[in-house]
Amino acid sequence: MITAIVLVKTSVDQIPDIAESIAALDGVSEVYSVTGEYDLVAMVRVRHHDDLADIIPGQLNKVPGVKDTETHVAFRTYSQHDLEAAFAIGLDS
Repeated sequence: MITAIVLVKTSVDQIPDIAESIAALDGVSEVYSVTGEYDLVAMVRVRHHDDLADIIPGQLNKVPGVKDTETHVAFRTYSQHDLEAAFAIGLDS
């Protein structure tokens, strides 16, 4: 699974509507309203790199009110949940 983190600048008065439109796109697993330079963070999860082109510039960037995006593709995923599960292998509960 390929994960891309998409930082989105929007029309501030339309953040909830834009977030809902982005969240409805296939491949978008979550959309967060955030503070800072960007207004939204969208998590895109796909099976193939080519799918990113279909979703991000092909659909997400075309959502009315989206002004700019910056995309970061993840190499690996690290989470506390995954680490706890890995270290618990072979241990009795």
